[in-house]
Amino acid sequence: MSEIRFDDRVVVVTGAGNGLGKSHAMAFAARGARVVVNDLGGSAFGDGASKSAADQVVEEINSAGGEAVANYDSVTYGDRIVECALDNFGRVDVLVNNAGILRDKSFHNMTEEDWDLVYNVHVKGAFKVTHAAWPHLREQQYGRLIFTASAAGIYGNFGQANYSMAKLGLHGLAQTLAIEGAKRNITANTIAPIAGSRLTETIMPPQIVEQLKPEFVTPLVVKLCHETHTGSGQLFEVGAGWIGKLRWERTRGHGFPVSETLTAEQVNDHWSAIEDFSDADHPGSGQEALMAIMANLQNR
Repeated sequence: MSEIRFDDRVVVVTGAGNGLGKSHAMAFAARGARVVVNDLGGSAFGDGASKSAADQVVEEINSAGGEAVANYDSVTYGDRIVECALDNFGRVDVLVNNAGILRDKSFHNMTEEDWDLVYNVHVKGAFKVTHAAWPHLREQQYGRLIFTASAAGIYGNFGQANYSMAKLGLHGLAQTLAIEGAKRNITANTIAPIAGSRLTETIMPPQIVEQLKPEFVTPLVVKLCHETHTGSGQLFEVGAGWIGKLRWERTRGHGFPVSETLTAEQVNDHWSAIEDFSDADHPGSGQEALMAIMANLQNR
């Protein structure tokens, strides 16, 4: 098996001062990449700022013989992060959107500030950094993008309406960028990791957090970001040494005659067929999903 290397590649990792981001940055550097270690240095809840987290990771990388620079900008200033990569290394090849915060509250108690802060860091931040990198990836006909979702975004979780919204939104962004980037060799994939971090330690027992090592997640990120991996628009759950790929599933449904008035009573009468997954369909694109719907126009 040939070693997966990133020689001559430039990798930007956001939120790389701790946890998953640090693990990603260290791994890419060990495999020959030049790395921009971005971290605002704030708390897990979006407060404060410090240069120490990013500086420490850069020091560890450089001491191990790698090459890295620190960047302390918020991801909401994504253009500055990409400029840092260009100024120091002359290009950007890989972007791992990892930065995140929590503002957990039940929806009843959630404030607009709680909603906006989570949105700004996760969604707008990923947009800003990716949007700044996009022209360079298009021009060089190459790029690898990672977006970090979570199980909360896929399945929902009590007290995380803002976080769930943001995380599933990132996958939607990644799926569209996968389509738009395909002809220019730009891939965009999403991971939903479970790992010990400043975020998970707020909701999990310490003994579990300690075992959920970020190093069990990073190998998937490295694989997805290599030039030999061309799969795009994919979603993976990963953690504790386990990796699985997700896809949308849809029932075969029931088609009603379009020449007649459709009533709620008719829908109710066919409800068992509408929610029957025994012979499920798996649309791979919006076009595939639309085919079954449009075919029912012939049902008269």
